[in-house]
Amino acid sequence: MNSLTMPVPHWRKDASVIGLVGLAHCISHFSQLLLPPLFPWLKDAFQVTYTQLGFLLTIFFVVSCVVQTLSGFLVDRYGPRPILFAGLGLLGVAALGYASSQSYGMLAGWSVVAGIGNGVFHPVDYTMINRRVAKQRLGHAYSVHGITGSLGWALAPALLVPLTLAWSWRVALVVAAALAFTVLAIVWLWRDELRVDKLPEPAAGGAVQEHSLAFLRLPAVWVCFAFFFFYAGALSVVQTFAPQAARELHAVPPSLVAICLTVYMLCSAGGTVVGGFLASDPQRAERIVGLAFGAAAAVALAVGFGHLPALAVPVLFGAMGFVSGMAGPSRDLLVKASAPDNATGRVYGVVYSGLDIGQALVPLIVGALMDHGAYRSVWLALALLQGVLVVSAFNVRRARRTALQPA
Repeated sequence: MNSLTMPVPHWRKDASVIGLVGLAHCISHFSQLLLPPLFPWLKDAFQVTYTQLGFLLTIFFVVSCVVQTLSGFLVDRYGPRPILFAGLGLLGVAALGYASSQSYGMLAGWSVVAGIGNGVFHPVDYTMINRRVAKQRLGHAYSVHGITGSLGWALAPALLVPLTLAWSWRVALVVAAALAFTVLAIVWLWRDELRVDKLPEPAAGGAVQEHSLAFLRLPAVWVCFAFFFFYAGALSVVQTFAPQAARELHAVPPSLVAICLTVYMLCSAGGTVVGGFLASDPQRAERIVGLAFGAAAAVALAVGFGHLPALAVPVLFGAMGFVSGMAGPSRDLLVKASAPDNATGRVYGVVYSGLDIGQALVPLIVGALMDHGAYRSVWLALALLQGVLVVSAFNVRRARRTALQPA
């Protein structure tokens, strides 16, 4: 049966699915930032450089990228629920491994485990949402999913740094592991709400391989992949170098620099709420994405090339975060519209691996600009990445329409 002939599920059923998936997604983003807030303490504990510590994140995201692509096939074959349990369990185990590490090599090994755990979430989450939530509520589901991810990023430093100051970084990571295992227990107890039947097996023989990889011939899949690569690049600039570049350009006091990213993430969560209502009509999804990132690019150019008082900088970070957050639910609708019903997990696995690749590569390029003092170029690069997202959003729709035309 299709969604047009089935009755709309009661909103409480949808709310349960959305809440449980969002909670798991929060832990995924939380786990991405387990180590960075602790870098000053880890540097002293293991006598390593910041470059070596940064390489731990490269390991994490490269592994996550590979696993994200492969896990989509597992999700389509076995269903998303067991893959979700495995991912949460691995994140908890990795946090315990970090806490017990006695050498840099052990940290690197546990970064592999954490990357494996993190790599399953987007194929799992979006398969559950798309197949368990009523079509009329998908925009709100994507909105909650984006908000919980932002809150996970915000929670990591807010929790880990105070615990480290009060006790130690090892205690902080044990608490992080306990949080991951607690969420695993919650989704296990409510596992019936997350039951999604696995897809039927294809006919036989060589058709299996053809069936499982046929989606790779869809141009929209690769346009979506490129979109998420540039999206991750823009986000990584904001999370790493943009606050410091703004400080150098506008003499922003350190206290204000420290809150720029927090303001961005909180406003992004607010924008995602608004974006959930705007995404009620899938036909305008690419226009919403285009307008949102066009506005974000304008803000980036204002910060990079305008003459601003220091107090205006965090305000503009908030404005940029809000409009970027508004694009999130419509962005996810674009991907859903490009995914065949029988390959949802695989499509999301491939498409969202662009996030990990972007987060691994773009900071290396923009970091070189910072090393050369090209602070305006950092903001120009951010604006260019956001501008590419405007074009990419319309390319997704164009590629999808091309795929639907008869040969």
